[in-house]
Amino acid sequence: MREPLDKAMRTRLETRFTRAFGVQYPVVLAPMALTSGGALAAAVSRAGGLGLIGGGYGEAGFLDHAFRDAGNIPVGCGFITWSLAKNAGLLDQVLEHQPKAVMLSFGDPAPFAAKIHASGAKLICQCQNMAHVKAALDAGADVIVAQGAEAGGHGAKRGTLSFVPEVADYLAKAAPETLLLAAGGIADGRGLAASLILGADGVLVGTRFWAAREALTPRGHQEAALRATGDDTLRTRAVDVVRGLDWPEGYTIRVGKNAFTSRWHGREEVLRAALDEEAPRYKAALQAGDAENAAPVFGEAAGLIHAIEPAETILNRMVEEAVVQMRTKGQL
Repeated sequence: MREPLDKAMRTRLETRFTRAFGVQYPVVLAPMALTSGGALAAAVSRAGGLGLIGGGYGEAGFLDHAFRDAGNIPVGCGFITWSLAKNAGLLDQVLEHQPKAVMLSFGDPAPFAAKIHASGAKLICQCQNMAHVKAALDAGADVIVAQGAEAGGHGAKRGTLSFVPEVADYLAKAAPETLLLAAGGIADGRGLAASLILGADGVLVGTRFWAAREALTPRGHQEAALRATGDDTLRTRAVDVVRGLDWPEGYTIRVGKNAFTSRWHGREEVLRAALDEEAPRYKAALQAGDAENAAPVFGEAAGLIHAIEPAETILNRMVEEAVVQMRTKGQL
């Protein structure tokens, strides 16, 4: 068995991102709704990365509780932008906690950018295509996240492997000071090393931390991911339909295949007609941690996850593996 690298070796992964954010490692926790609470965000930040609380669809009580759980550990927060627009006061609530960064995804960041910058927080914008990248730059984004469709949760169609270097090339010409994070299918040191070689300054990691001990993920859902491969996921709209969430056109959610998706994926209009019965059933299954009748929200990286572990263990291993990979390839 390979001996773990000491901390001095791991710090060789210093990038523009680590310098700009004052963190040890270029790894950011994705602000996953209903998953990235204060304990998980704090654990990632404490271990040397940057933890982002999942603001999701915006629940004031959850946000206050999450920041209390994070304590004095520096963290940030992320929002679903189109949902934040319905309750913009939530941004003021979060900014009172002096987050290191605010991440906006799935909508126009421009209405919120000035307030975020004025607070001293960095603006991170998650993008799924080049039009999103250009809009984020127009809004003054400090960091662009290039999200590939391999990711769990909501996203679009671009693949990580081609999207990240395309964004890197564009930023080098149009906005060379803007930082870049890769997202989608990244769960170990190989993914981190590959992202850096592709031109990213770091990575945004969702599914792997979704399976951390500190995550708010139902244990039954985590166990379903441990049994899964990347083939056992799909992108669908059925999950949003049953939850009554009116997502903009072009976005779908990647989840684990189960009895619910077998019954309703591709039959969304039939599902809409049955919501009086199916919506309460889905909610009950979710609350019970039922991985068959409520969709576990994980991405293709599930096939790389073999244990539920503390966030610190996950992060340290990822960095150690990346250092070994890059040193072997002559990149360090």
